[in-house]
Amino acid sequence: MTLSGRSSSTLARATQQPSGGQRSITILGATGSIGASTIDLIARNRERYRVEAVSARRNAAALAKIAREVGAHLAVVADATAYADLKSALAGSGVEAAAGEDALMDAAQRPADWVMAAISGAIGLRPTLAAIERGATIALANKECLVCAGNLFMRCAASAGATVLPVDSEHNAVFQALSAGRREDVRRVILTASGGPFRTWNAQAIAAATPEQALRHPNWSMGPKITVDSASLMNKGLEIIEAHHLFALKPDEIDVLVHPQSVVHGLVEYRDGSVVAQLGSPDMRIPIAHCLAWPQRLDSPAMRLDLALVRELTFEEPDVKRFPALALARQALATGGAAPNVLNAADEVAVEEFIAGRIPFSAIPALVEATLSAAAKRGLLEELTDLDAALAVDHTARNLARSLLPEIAVKSS
Repeated sequence: MTLSGRSSSTLARATQQPSGGQRSITILGATGSIGASTIDLIARNRERYRVEAVSARRNAAALAKIAREVGAHLAVVADATAYADLKSALAGSGVEAAAGEDALMDAAQRPADWVMAAISGAIGLRPTLAAIERGATIALANKECLVCAGNLFMRCAASAGATVLPVDSEHNAVFQALSAGRREDVRRVILTASGGPFRTWNAQAIAAATPEQALRHPNWSMGPKITVDSASLMNKGLEIIEAHHLFALKPDEIDVLVHPQSVVHGLVEYRDGSVVAQLGSPDMRIPIAHCLAWPQRLDSPAMRLDLALVRELTFEEPDVKRFPALALARQALATGGAAPNVLNAADEVAVEEFIAGRIPFSAIPALVEATLSAAAKRGLLEELTDLDAALAVDHTARNLARSLLPEIAVKSS
């Protein structure tokens, strides 16, 4: 089942899951914030879930601790140099240790009913697709799968009869709101954005923002990359691209509203004028719990939403002049082909350089725009035919962005 409403028969099969017994799960990206929230929910519901495999990029000590706590059968570090540390940390536990890309693929292909795809970056593409191809239920928290290879990813999911459940709070909200009506009656969806730490700042102040300031998100606790993307609104642009693929929406059927309270996470407007919204506290355990138990529900330790205490919900249009990254993402989606892939690769390079203090905040959208322009001139934006092509474009775009860094740094300083 994909979430576009393309196949009602696969939806029927997906909802006929047994109400009893344990669901076997694999967590790809167990040491990140999404992995930690998933593990917290599992620990509170041990009778419902058993863990097949967990993975991390290179933090062997943290992964071994998690594997022991959840009783995983397999623990994998993608970085092969961390294998000795992982094996040592798991000695006597009965948990199998493995390392490297092949081992990561093995973890994805293990017979788990449900897979949390939370590996950040393009490295998450192959294992997530491997889980898709065996028809698993995928809780998707890896943006790159849809931004870098959305058409390919959704085709594979449909072909394999896999179920893709969105973990991002905004897409999960839209998924829930879509249950209120028929897909053909949807007029548009609206993704909300907190506006990040610079929502009320002027353009000059935003351009001079420091990494420390960009990493102080007012509502959410997330990893550094997504937090900086939230500050620039690039994250919302990437979510527009994701929503296009997840729900088979045209670009003009996806809108964004800045909503600083982060209570309304997504809305769906229907043809009769009805607007259905999903609300909740800004806690990622809410959408994760929805995916973990779907099509049922699961108790969550997240703070209950008390609208009397919130008192006020406000909304405003995003300002693309102060936050040009949002317009760049829309441009990439309209261009199509590999443009979103190039956008994502350039942004990852730019954010890494910004966090390291080597470029100013204003250079992030500048580098992305320059990379997109250079990629177009070199004919790199053609439609992607397979995963190898997607990964090749990602690699080329990163190198291209790095080659443009000195010029952009000078112009932005």
